[in-house]
Amino acid sequence: MARHYPPRPGRGRLHAAGAIIAGVAVLLFVGNAFIGNAAGVSNGPLSASHALFGRECGTCHTPGEGTPDVKCRSCHEKAGDPIGSYGFERHYLYRSTDFDRSAPASSEVQCASCHVEHRGRQTSLERVADAQCVSCHDIGDFEGGHPEFDFIADPIPDPANLAFPHVLHVREVMEDEGLDDLEAACVRCHEPEPEGRFFRPVSFARHCDACHLTPSTATANLPVANGGDDSPGILTLDAIRRDPAGIAAGADYWDPNEFRDRGALVQKRPVYHEDPWILYNLNRLRSQLYPGAGLADLLRASADPATAAPPVLYNEAIATLRARIQVLRGDPSRDVQSELRRLDDLLDVVEKRLEDPYTPTDESRFDVRVTDLAPEFESGERDANEWLTVVDSLTSVCQVCHVVRQATIQRVQKDQRTLRRAEFDHRAHIIHVRCLDCHTSIPIRDWVSREDDPPAELDRAAIQNLPSIATCRECHERGGAPDRCTSCHLFHPDRSHWSNLTRYRAAR
Repeated sequence: MARHYPPRPGRGRLHAAGAIIAGVAVLLFVGNAFIGNAAGVSNGPLSASHALFGRECGTCHTPGEGTPDVKCRSCHEKAGDPIGSYGFERHYLYRSTDFDRSAPASSEVQCASCHVEHRGRQTSLERVADAQCVSCHDIGDFEGGHPEFDFIADPIPDPANLAFPHVLHVREVMEDEGLDDLEAACVRCHEPEPEGRFFRPVSFARHCDACHLTPSTATANLPVANGGDDSPGILTLDAIRRDPAGIAAGADYWDPNEFRDRGALVQKRPVYHEDPWILYNLNRLRSQLYPGAGLADLLRASADPATAAPPVLYNEAIATLRARIQVLRGDPSRDVQSELRRLDDLLDVVEKRLEDPYTPTDESRFDVRVTDLAPEFESGERDANEWLTVVDSLTSVCQVCHVVRQATIQRVQKDQRTLRRAEFDHRAHIIHVRCLDCHTSIPIRDWVSREDDPPAELDRAAIQNLPSIATCRECHERGGAPDRCTSCHLFHPDRSHWSNLTRYRAAR
C-alpha cells in the first residue's frame, strides 16, 4: 500500500477551456440575439402575425415562466372588459348569460398551449388541433361522435311568437315582384348582412309595411268604458289626454281625425305598427285583469326570456319610467320635485347595475301569469271573459301576425340565431347548395305552385326550418369539407374586437 496518494493532475487547463467555451457561447448567444435575429436560439420562425417581435423575445417570453397569458392579453384583450374576452372565464360564458359558469376550470391551460408559435410565416395560429378541444369536450369526431343539434333532438319550437305561413308569403312576393326564382323571394325578407355570413333581423318597416296596415286598415268598433275600471271597454282620446299616463304616452300628438265616435263605440283608422292608442288601452286592460303582473306595463310587448335578454327589458322599462317622470317635471310642488330626484337617483343606480355583468337580473318580474289574475275575477265576482273579449277586439288587427296571451302582445324574436354556440357562414355554403336544399322542414317547394295552402302543422312560424346534423355530414366528412372543431366552433366568442392598442396608449 502506498504511503502517500498519487499526485493529482492539475485542472487549470480544464477550467480555462471551459471558460473559453462558455465565453464563446455567450458571445454567440448575444450576437445572435442582437445581430442575428435570434435565429440560432429560436424554435423556428414566427408566424406572420407576430413576425415583428422576432428580435424582441421578451415581448412574449418571461425567463422561467415560458409564455405567460398576461403577455398575450396585453395586446389582445379589450380595455375595461370585466371578464376578459380571451380567457377561460369568457369561454364558459360563451353565448350564454349563466354567470355561474364563469369560474376558471382546473384544466385551464395557457394560450401558448393551443396557439403554438415558431412554425413559420404561413402558420395560422387559429388552427387549433381537435385534441385540445376534446380534452374537455369528450364527444369524439364530427362524423360519428358529435351529438344532434338541440332543436332537432328535443325538438325545440321556434319562439318567434308570430302567426306566419311561409308558403303564402313566398307566393305573394313572387307574384308582386314578378320573380321566377323561388329563392329570390326568400332573400326578399331574409336579407344577408354585408359580409354575407348572417342575416339582418326582420323589420316591419322594411319587410311588412308595404302589405300590412295600409291606410284603410281599421280597428273593430270597440266599446267605450263608461264606468271607469268597473266596466270593460277602452278609453277615448279625450279621456286619455286627461290622464297623466296618457300625456307621458304622447296622447297630445295623436290625430283626433283618426277616431270615429259612434255613440258607445269608437273605431280608429288607420292603425299603425305599435299603435300607441292600442298599446295604451291594452296596458290599461291588462292592469285591471292582472294587477300582480309587476313591471309588464312598462313594456311594449311581453317579456320572453327566449327572445330578449334581461338588460333589454330593463332598459325598455327605464325608458318608459323616464318618459312618465318627464311629465311631472313642470309640477312646482316641493314634494313632487323631491320624489322626482329620488326616482332619478334610483334609476341611475339600476342602469349602473345593468352595466355590471355579475349583477343578476330577474326577467320574471316582467312576466304576466294566470296566477296574477285579480281576486274579483278569480272569484267570479267580475266576468274576466268580458274584459278578454274587449282585448281580443282591440288587438284583432295585431293578431293577423302577432300572438296575444294574457292581454299581452308576445315579444317577437327578430334575430333568428339558433346555432348560438357555433358559427355558420352562409356565404361559404351558398356557392355549393341552394337555400331550400338545407331548409327543408317546411315543404315550400312542394306547395308554392299549388292552389291550396299547406296545413298549419307543416307551415308555421314555430317550425325550426333548419337541417339536422346528418345534412351537414353529407359534405363535412373525412376527405370532404372541413370537419374540425374550429370549423364551426370558436373558443373566443368576441374575436371581432381586435387589439385595444393598450401598448400604444401606454407608450404615449
